[in-house]
Amino acid sequence: MDVLSLSRLQFAMTAGFHFLFVPLTLGLTVLVAFMESRYVSTGNPLYLRMTRFWGKLFLINFAIGLVTGLTLEFQFGMNWAAYSRFVGDIFGSPLAIEATAAFFLESVFIGLWIFGWKRLSPRMHAFSMWMVALGTNLSALWILLANGWMQHPVGYVLRNSRAEMVDFTALVTSSYGWLKFLHTISAGYVTAAFFVLGISAWHILKGRELPLFKASFRMAAVFGLVSSLGVVGIGDFHGAEVGHVQPAKLAAMEALWDTQSSVPLYLFIIPDDKNERNRVEAIGIPYLVSLLAYRDIHAEVKGLKEFPKEDRPPVSEVFYGFRFMVYLGGLFILLSAAALYLSVRNRLETFPGFLRLLVFCIPLPYLASQAGWIVAEVGRQPWIVYGLMRTRDAVSPNIAGSQVMFSLIGFGLLYSLLLIVGLYLMIYHIRKGPDPAGTPAPNTTSST
Repeated sequence: MDVLSLSRLQFAMTAGFHFLFVPLTLGLTVLVAFMESRYVSTGNPLYLRMTRFWGKLFLINFAIGLVTGLTLEFQFGMNWAAYSRFVGDIFGSPLAIEATAAFFLESVFIGLWIFGWKRLSPRMHAFSMWMVALGTNLSALWILLANGWMQHPVGYVLRNSRAEMVDFTALVTSSYGWLKFLHTISAGYVTAAFFVLGISAWHILKGRELPLFKASFRMAAVFGLVSSLGVVGIGDFHGAEVGHVQPAKLAAMEALWDTQSSVPLYLFIIPDDKNERNRVEAIGIPYLVSLLAYRDIHAEVKGLKEFPKEDRPPVSEVFYGFRFMVYLGGLFILLSAAALYLSVRNRLETFPGFLRLLVFCIPLPYLASQAGWIVAEVGRQPWIVYGLMRTRDAVSPNIAGSQVMFSLIGFGLLYSLLLIVGLYLMIYHIRKGPDPAGTPAPNTTSST
């Protein structure tokens, strides 16, 4: 493999692994903050035990996610030096704000939350977790606004073979960036909801701590249903934005080779990339692609043959990734709605099969998020900055393939070790369960 292929593989591996932990962090901070707020408002020790149990799992996930994210920044300088020079003036501002404001806010308050159990009042301690949630989501905002610029460059001029920012407001208000952010954090909330649902279902099946885990289950069901509907709604707007900004990606998402009007949405397609056609097209919903992309059932949608071959994204990866993500999104709505219904009717124990299903569904939101990133990033190819810089031109010019291979193997071994440690700690604390009932609240003596 050449340097470009190895560098792409390495970044895909490290970014994909890091993003295993990001969605749960985004959503679990909000859920834990809400749980602790319930304890503060009601004084019910059940919610305190709930907060400490889920908070412990959050901290394990957060720590591993933090470590795995550091390597991404080094790769910009090592493997993608040409890209870094090209976008440095653009990315400097949002990433600096993310580091000095959002990440600083997140780090300070997570320290207060970890070490403040005996030093802060219950209200201030709960407030600390809300600040962690705010910082985490703000961090995602600035990173995704930067990524949104790669997808849809705005507010720049090309000067001296570099993109230079001339309108910071255009970047901050980019509709593409904001839709990407909202879609991503909604997916993170779904991930956290099904994480809590699945673990709660496992404990309910075992008959352990039923009041605590039934309450956790109901909170997660509400959170999951609202978030799942949000993912679909925001995804609809985001899809329309893709149609206007990246028509080649839209064509790949639908495996649409020839330009057509009134385009149906086929639920089952087998693309044939080599021969530029589809071998199978079945169960079509009339007009739906035109309607979703352009809000007009008779709208014309450009086919892939309208674009030069060197400007087309890979079709199969984008098409199947998109379908996988969409089908799972519909499944999450059905599952969370059923979970909420059974929880409200207090009939969870009478449907053990459904509870087992939720346990096995814990990985599905992670897979949906990974599929979404495949659609977003592979669908942008061959551009690393859409329409401005090709991926092949972004790699470092003086790096040897052996160096990239060495770091690829090293990262692979390190990340495998981190995954084993993370899973062990998660499973250990999940099996251990919450603190025993009657454990004194650690901050009840503080008047701070």
